[in-house]
Order: sequence, then structure tokens, then C-alpha cells
Amino acid sequence: MGTRVLAWLRRVLPLAGIAFFALALWVLHEALPVDSYRDVVDALGALPGARLAAALVFTMIGYAVLTGYDLLALRHIGERVPLRDAAGAAMLSGALGNNLGNTLLTGSAVRFWLYTAVGLSAPQITRLVLLCSLGFWLGYLFLGAFFFLAAPLALPPALHLLVTGTRPLGALCGLVLLGWIALCARGRELGLGPWHFRLPSLRLTAGQIVVACGDLGLMAAALYVLLPASVDLGFAAFMPVFLIALVAGNASQVPGGLGVFEAVIVLLLGPRVDSRALLAALLAFRAVYLLLPLLVAAAVVGLRGGVRLAPTGTAWLGRGVRTLAGVAPQMLAGLAFVSGAVLLMSGALPAAVGRLALVERLFALPVIEASHFVASLIGAALLVVARGLQRRLDAAWLIACGLLGAGVLLSLLKGWDYEEAGLLGLALLALLPVRRQFYRRSALFDSAFTPAWTASFLIVLGAMAGLTVFAHRQAAWAAQSWWQFAWHAEASRSLRGTVGAIGLFMLLALRQLIRPPRAEAPTPAGSDIERASPLVERSRWTYANLVYRADKSLLFSAAGDAFLMYGRHGRSWIAMGDPIGSEPGVRELAWRFRELSDRSDGWCVFFEVRPQRRALYAELGLSLTPLGEEARVELAKFTLDTAVHRDLRQARAHLLRGGWRFEILPCEAVPQVLPALAAISQSWLESKATHEKGFSNASFEGRYLSRFPVAVVRREDEIVAFANLWLGAGHEELSVDLMRHRPDAPSGTMDFLFAELLLWGRTQGFAWFNFGMAPLSGFEQAEVPLWSRVGSFVYRHAEHFYNFEGLRHYKAKFDPVWTPLYLASPGGVVLAPIIVDVTALIAGGLGGVVSKHARRPLRGAA
Repeated sequence: MGTRVLAWLRRVLPLAGIAFFALALWVLHEALPVDSYRDVVDALGALPGARLAAALVFTMIGYAVLTGYDLLALRHIGERVPLRDAAGAAMLSGALGNNLGNTLLTGSAVRFWLYTAVGLSAPQITRLVLLCSLGFWLGYLFLGAFFFLAAPLALPPALHLLVTGTRPLGALCGLVLLGWIALCARGRELGLGPWHFRLPSLRLTAGQIVVACGDLGLMAAALYVLLPASVDLGFAAFMPVFLIALVAGNASQVPGGLGVFEAVIVLLLGPRVDSRALLAALLAFRAVYLLLPLLVAAAVVGLRGGVRLAPTGTAWLGRGVRTLAGVAPQMLAGLAFVSGAVLLMSGALPAAVGRLALVERLFALPVIEASHFVASLIGAALLVVARGLQRRLDAAWLIACGLLGAGVLLSLLKGWDYEEAGLLGLALLALLPVRRQFYRRSALFDSAFTPAWTASFLIVLGAMAGLTVFAHRQAAWAAQSWWQFAWHAEASRSLRGTVGAIGLFMLLALRQLIRPPRAEAPTPAGSDIERASPLVERSRWTYANLVYRADKSLLFSAAGDAFLMYGRHGRSWIAMGDPIGSEPGVRELAWRFRELSDRSDGWCVFFEVRPQRRALYAELGLSLTPLGEEARVELAKFTLDTAVHRDLRQARAHLLRGGWRFEILPCEAVPQVLPALAAISQSWLESKATHEKGFSNASFEGRYLSRFPVAVVRREDEIVAFANLWLGAGHEELSVDLMRHRPDAPSGTMDFLFAELLLWGRTQGFAWFNFGMAPLSGFEQAEVPLWSRVGSFVYRHAEHFYNFEGLRHYKAKFDPVWTPLYLASPGGVVLAPIIVDVTALIAGGLGGVVSKHARRPLRGAA
């Protein structure tokens, strides 16, 4: 039920954002007098330079204070990170989150990339991000409790709220804050059923509140100094207004609270000050506190991504900040979106006074008309391309560069808008050096736009339409305005540009709706398996041989140099391990698989992945959950002549004295012994009272086994145990897949088999022997406390079905190197049903999860 609620919220919240934005436009329309556009422009131009400078100073200090959130969170999780890295992560994530947070792009991706570069794990970064958000809201509760009570504000009756003033809100904030402080004082953990959270100490909580108060206070001060002098309002009386507007903007699901924040301020302060001057102050605040830091951050990312400075020249930079190119797609996607919005807003407004006359002397009227219309289309196109930049598409990078370059030229042609041209030029300069970060070769419209992106497009286009009406109230409704072409017919140009931008978006939306669905084969054809065979032979990871089981769907890269195996159960699309093949192909397939699951409203899951690719899964928006540990023996160091391997040495000697021998049968000899192997397999299943499993697990199938050499333990013609061999490319890795023995086999048979295999692998020059994963092991050192507890519960109570503990103890006798394996998934609330889906896919259905007898055979991936 919880997952259904989440899916419902994912669809409804963007609609709520559109509704809030429409309401904000209506409030602003009613609050501003007729023909007030020029008055707003005049008020904006009349802002004193000293006030703008003060706002800029408060902005700079405010963004520096953001570092405190990260430093306190790092202290709580017990990690030390250089100050310059923490500051870079905090300020860059703040610049992105303040402009596009809660909907399109958040600062979490920035923190993930930068903190991954300095060695933090994905679960640690997840806790850090949560603690930073918690600190912000603790500060909000503190300020709300103080100012809502100490400087109460009367709320307009037009809002039809249950309360008429802020005192009840202040009391509520205080109660929530005191309740949290009491929980922190009570103990170190908060338990809610199976969920457990380690609480911060009282000292750290106090630090979070202090940092957040500084952050919010400086943000409010940056706006307060820009308010017109006619506002007869002290800073303490202004704070309740600011806090209400801030929470309204955050709750609205509108990117950056655009329009909603301004509407609430105008609604609450309108009676005290001229609304036109107030709106000018709000526009200046958005430019100084929100847009300017985003431009600076994007410029820094672009510069660092394109210039390879010598280490001595970047000694003052931290290791995380020196890898800023990794966050380039996120930052530049945000900048491209903002650039498109600026072009659209500019197209809705008249040219600045005197500039049109300058252009009139240089160019003919058709040039101006065409430039204005095409610039609006480019603005709409940039909104769409921003999504492709976020997905690291090479085509999106190329198109964005072309659109921004054209936008610079058209901004000058249509009205000498050099400020706008400068913004687009800066975005272009930031984008050009980081070409290598956009490596994905995929069509721009290969995946559907998410509800959040679609809603954001509509909000920006709605803002353009609202500005057109606001700036040209009289002419906007005149019928002749639509086809009037004249130097000063600016209403006509704005109307045509607005209709053109909306029309372009509608065409793109229609294309998404009418495109035929892509059919995916549930199981691979023989030709697909043979196509994957050369890649398997070149892979150093032996799990690539699972492709020959023919029970998983296959996805190939465009160049055919990589493939991915996957299955489906419920809403989960589950890839088996990391993709196999070249590095570019692996990245391409990971993204394609994510988009494939998104198109079906499914959950993207990668099962048994290695920590080396955690950065790739972070790009996909997936978090890593520990599954267990893989046991690998370094063969060059393996020997039976040690005290640790005394039991193995004795078991080997015992069977050799009994006339048993170890033998490796080549592939061509396997079909002759298949009946004997089948009998061993069946007796093993009956003795264990279990059934064949699949996906990541082995099962007996004659055609599959005939592809591999098979190691056997035999005496003359009697075979009592066997295991098929996987041989990795370049003798990097040797492993076994299906390993079974007769119930009446001599004691120590499997010890003998594995000891001989390890010795044989060493003589053949293999580097490692892979025993596979011990599920749910190593949780005493697990990185995620919650999953550690869930895993420990399963570990204790699932022993009857799967013998997890015995499996780990058996592999441990060979003294292996343990390497963690992970489940990459969206995580959060959906983690529980994803785990059920994965387990059911392996067990052959939900019945096989709890029963030792399968209710149906495992077939296919559909």
C-alpha cells in the first residue's frame, strides 16, 4: 500500500505545483494595478547601488554559512573531510537546490559526487544529506517559534485559513522542536517498528539550529535590505512574513518556489507598501541570491572541467573540489533550464527603453520579428534539452551549445538585450569545456519526461503567458495585435512568441504520446546468446557466463560492445550484476536500463554489483544496499601446507587413500556423463528437500552444462560429486557455478573437490578463485544500520530455508578475501518490495520464497 501511495504522490504533486503556480499568478495579477509594468521596471532601475551591494554581501556570507550544515553532519557520521571540500559541496549544492530544488534537480547529487571523491560511501552520504535537511528545518522551527510568537502577524482573511494569526503556528513550531530535542536527550536511537535512526546529540542539535538560524537570517536580510524605504517594518516584524513565504515556496512543488514565494510576500506586505516597488525588490532578490550563485557555480564547474591545472596550481583545492566535472551535467542542466526560462520571459516583455531604436537603425523589421520569434522557440527548446543534459546525452550537449550560441546572437538582434546575451554566453562557456561528461549516445526523446519535468515546463510557459498579459494588458486582448507587424508593435511580437513556444512544447508532448511502445523480448533468442558469447569470453568477471542459462533478457549497447542481463518481477526491473563489456558500453546500458524501467513505471534495480561502480549508480539516482560478501581466494598465495588448511589437507589425503581422484572433463566429454550428473543432482535436491532456483543461482540443465568443463570426483567410473567451471578472460578469475554431490559421498568430498580445484587453478596461472557471495554476511560492519538490522533478522530466521550462516563458515575455511556486493536501487520505502521481488525472481515465484518446493518452474524474465 505504501508504494501505491508513493506512486500516486509522484503523479499528483506535480499537478499540485501547477495549481499553486496558477494561484500565485492570480494573486499577483490582482495585487498589481493596471499598466504597472513600466513602473516595476522603473522601480527596479531605481534600486540604490548600496542596497544591492548589501544584498550581495549578505548572499556571500549566507552561502559560506551553508558549510556549517555539512561540517556538523560529517561530525555526526564520524568522518573527517577537508574544510575546502565541505565548503565546495555545501555552496554548490545550495546554488543548485535553491533554484531548482524539490522538483527537477537537487543538491544531493552534488554532495554525492564530491563526497564520493573524498572516500565517503553512498550510505554515509545519504545520512549526511538527511542531516543537512534536518538541520535546516530545526532552524526554521526555532525561528518560527520565536518570531511567530514574539512578533505575531495577522494573516489575510482571503486565505480562509483555520487561524487568523501566527501565534498558533509559533506554538506548533515550538512543540515540534521541543519534542525533537526531548528525543535527542532521551537516547541515541529512535525506533519505529523495524526502522531505527541514530539521533544526533544535544550539542550537535544545538549547532544545527545555530547554523540554520544564520542561514535563514542572512537570506531574509538579503531581501530586507532591498525593500523600498517606504516599508515601515522592522526586521523582526519582517521575519514572520519571510518564513511563511519560504515554507509556501518549498511546499508548492514549483522549482525554486518561483512565483509562489513572491505572491505570498506581496499578499502579506501589499497593504504596507506599493506592490510595484515590492515586486521590483523581489526580482532583485531572486537575481542576487538565487540566479547569481548558480551562474558562478556553473562557471566554476565548467572551468574546472575543461582546464587541467597542474597539481601545484590547485593545491589549495580539495580532492573533491578538483573533481567538479562529475557534477557538470547536474549544474549545467539547471543553468540551461534557467537560460531557457530567461529567454521566454524576455520574449514576453517589451524591449528596454531606447534599445529598440538602436536596433532599428541597424537591421530591417523582418530581422527583428524573426529574431524575437525564434528566440522564444529556442527558450522552449532549452527547457527540453536541459533534461537531456541531466541524462548526460551527447546529442543534448551538442544541441544545447547550438541553441545557446544562437540565443546570444538573437538576444542582441531582437532588442539589444546584452544582459540576457551575457547570461547565455556564460552558460555556453561553462558547457563547452565539459564535452567528455556527456558520453551517452542516445536519442533526446528516447525516454518519456517525468511528471516533475513536464510540470516545470508548463509552469515556465505559464509564467511567460502571464508576463505577456501583465506587460501588454490592453493590447493583449486586441484582435489586431496577433498579425500586426511594426517597429513598436511589441505586444504582437510577445503574443506570437508565447504562442510559438507553447506550440513547440505541444508538438513535443504529442510526439511523446503517439510514439509506439518498445517491445522487449522476455527471453533471449539463440542468436542473442551467441552475440553475447565473444563479450563473455573477453570478460574477466566469470558471472558473465550466466548469460548461457537463457533465462534472462539481454540488452546490448548500440556498438555491440557490451550487454546487460535482466529479469522482471512485480514492478522491479532487475539487472544481474554490472553490465559486461567496454566502459562506454557499460555506461550506456546502465542509463538505457534505467530509462527502460522508467517507461514502464518500474523500479530500476542492479543485483550483486561491485563498489567500483558506485559513482555510475549515483548518476542514475540509485543508492547501494549491502547484500553480502563475495569470497575470492588469491591463488598465488594458496597452499595446503599451512596450519589454517590442515582440515583440507587431511580430507584430501583421506580420499586419495580411498582411491578417489579429481578430474576435469573437457566440454566435449560432458554429454557422455550427463545421466550420471543428473542422478547426482536429483538426489542432492531430494536430500535438501529443496528445488531448483534461477536468475543468479545455478540449476541443472544438460545443454547449459555442456558448454563448460566439469570437475568431478570419481573412483573408476563412479562419480559422486561435480562442479562446472567458469574460466575468466586473461586467467583473471576461476569460479564454479553448479556444485552438487551424492548424499552417500565420502566425508570431505567437497573439501577435496575445492582443494584440488584451487591447486589446479594455481598451476594454470589463474589469479583468483571466486567462491561467490555469502548472502547477508558481514553485517557487523555494514554501512547502513537499518539494512543491517533487517539483514540480521533474515540471517537469524531464514537459516531453515537457506543455511546462510553455514555457507559463510564453509567458504571462510579457504581463507578468502571478502569483498562487499550491493543492491543498487531507488532505496527508501520501496526497498522492502524490491527485496521481495528479487527473492521471488530467484526462487521462481513468491511461493518459492518460503517453500522448499517450487510452485512453478522458473522460466524467462517476463
